[in-house]
Amino acid sequence: IIEERTIGPSLGAENIAMGFASVAYGFAAIAVFMCLYYLLFGVFSTLALAFNLLLLVAVLSMLQATLTLPGIAAIALTLGMAIDANVLINERIREELRNGATPQAAITAGYERAFGTILDSNVTSLIAGLALLIFGSGPVRGFAVVHCLGILTSMFSSVVVSRGIVNLVYGSRRKLASLAIGNVAWK
Repeated sequence: IIEERTIGPSLGAENIAMGFASVAYGFAAIAVFMCLYYLLFGVFSTLALAFNLLLLVAVLSMLQATLTLPGIAAIALTLGMAIDANVLINERIREELRNGATPQAAITAGYERAFGTILDSNVTSLIAGLALLIFGSGPVRGFAVVHCLGILTSMFSSVVVSRGIVNLVYGSRRKLASLAIGNVAWK
């Protein structure tokens, strides 16, 4: 034995509390950045991210999973991966607007064109997560379970939920003049 550590209940509880605090601070930092950088579309992305976090915790609760430090780390990773999908979508919408598309067409094309990239990146991450799940044990396996579930929930929330919110706000408007998606509302 090279090293042995014993963690008492108070230190373990303190680590769990710090883990939850880091996820909360990470979520807050992501939310502030997205809202400042993408304006209203940042709010949509933040709402989808909150739904993703809620959905992930609900699935873990249904599976009666015990949340450990590696699981909390996987939740933090899921936040980053889920918001990355929304960044891809928002940048695609901006690109469409720069190329002269109407706001409604830019929203549609942005979601459709970003989906392939989002799917590719999430499938490759899921493959790595499944490898950790199959070949890992103990804490690595706990991380892998939360990581794989987080990938699935982030795919759903970033594509379906965020698009649903955008369609709720902008879908009923026939003549849409501009979108608030960046430092300046595109016209």
